[in-house]
Amino acid sequence: MRTRLLAATLVILGTLAFTTLPHAQTTSNGPYYAIPSWDQTLPSATRFIVLSNFGSNAVLDRETGLVWEKSPDTTAQNWQDAQFHCNRQSVGGRLGWRLPTIQELTSLIDPAVPLPGPTLPVGHPFSNVQSSQYWSAATHPTLVAFAWDVTFENGHVGTTDKSLTLFVWCVRGGQGVDPR
Repeated sequence: MRTRLLAATLVILGTLAFTTLPHAQTTSNGPYYAIPSWDQTLPSATRFIVLSNFGSNAVLDRETGLVWEKSPDTTAQNWQDAQFHCNRQSVGGRLGWRLPTIQELTSLIDPAVPLPGPTLPVGHPFSNVQSSQYWSAATHPTLVAFAWDVTFENGHVGTTDKSLTLFVWCVRGGQGVDPR
């Protein structure tokens, strides 16, 4: 009964406009959110759910099905250290984190937000996101010493030498990429 009530509550909440982001305890079986579909567009109030069973330190993105750190690390690292950081990361007592693909990272950018940024959707639940560059897991196809990155100040996608230091935002779920 509790599972059905929670699922029904989330379905109802998904149709209402409210000012605080929902929190979800997802320890019992049941549908907590619609199956992610990259062709849907959800407002921040229903798109992002702070996950209480991760100690409220992780956020489910209902558009993509990805789980993001609520507060990314504020220490810039080179690309190799960024890979190690995410691979060893524990958030809410859970392992299985990784650097996001460039497509996953750019999925957090809202092109409707006026520049200069930050370019995250208005009303997002994240904290400590720097208006700067963040590493993706993807190496440039012809310049293997460079990796793709996203700048959250202006939504710019580019590449940076892997020996330089950028910020790191770990993600869980999805497909990932081969980080060669």
